[in-house]
Amino acid sequence: MKRWIVLALAAVAVAVIGLAVGPANLAVGEVWAGLTGSADAATSAIVRELRLPRVLLAFLIGGSLAVTGATLQALVRNPLADPYLLGLSGGAGLGAVTAIALGVGGAWAVPLAALVGALGAIALVYRVALVGGGMLDTRVLLLAGVVVGALAASVMGAIMALSPAPEVRNALLWLLGSLDGASWRSLGVFAVYAVLPLLALYALARPLDLLALGEEPARFLGTDVERTKRLLYVSASLLTAAAVSVSGIIGFVGLVVPHAMRITWGHTHRALLPGAFLLGGSLLVVADAVARTAFAPLELPVGVVTALIGVPVFVWLVRRWAS
Repeated sequence: MKRWIVLALAAVAVAVIGLAVGPANLAVGEVWAGLTGSADAATSAIVRELRLPRVLLAFLIGGSLAVTGATLQALVRNPLADPYLLGLSGGAGLGAVTAIALGVGGAWAVPLAALVGALGAIALVYRVALVGGGMLDTRVLLLAGVVVGALAASVMGAIMALSPAPEVRNALLWLLGSLDGASWRSLGVFAVYAVLPLLALYALARPLDLLALGEEPARFLGTDVERTKRLLYVSASLLTAAAVSVSGIIGFVGLVVPHAMRITWGHTHRALLPGAFLLGGSLLVVADAVARTAFAPLELPVGVVTALIGVPVFVWLVRRWAS
């Protein structure tokens, strides 16, 4: 119980930090006044219209990536699995880069193109991973993801090489991840989309525990292995595709957070998944706050910050695990 309280308090604390810091720093009292509408119009607009939807979207995306990473690591029984291992980032990136290079207009053009690309990658990887009898082979799933990701990266490189410099810069910024386009509308769309996959993954927590032991033990203990693998793959993939379409490619959250949670909380997914959601959301809110303030008024891509945080943390976790 104490661990849940600590995680919840940490989430609240980082949310306050995310609301307070930026090009215009605010005191905690000003943040509260802005939330309640008792501040002046400028402060209320900064807090309620700019920072609050961005903080909430960062928390939801970070939590979703962490849950997806924990799920995939257990599904494929590979500690290096993360939400982008299965070719999703390549497919989403290809869709987004194509839209940017073609100069497709509209606020939702690039996210929609990224979503279409990610869904195409999901379908292709899934089809390749089906072996005789329609069974989903997790070993082939990994290989198919790597191949599809490499193919998408090659095509992206060709498109960017043939594109004008401004489009190349825009594409690179998108590929590095950003929450600059956060709004109440994008938050609402992603929240509605994310609810069902998150609930599905939590409902499959017990079968996921059994799958992590191996397919034969899981089958012996009464799990419908093939159905469970399909549901886990589809739910995790759709959740990742939605996150990538909104924020671009934000790495290391889905890789580092599940490892940190397993070291401190154990391997039971009924507790691991919601714990990873809280920690992943908090991590991305902190990373976004750093991205907005480190070189203000310029803004770093949030994917750069998560990598700078994630690499040393992952090295520390590996050394602790190996010792």
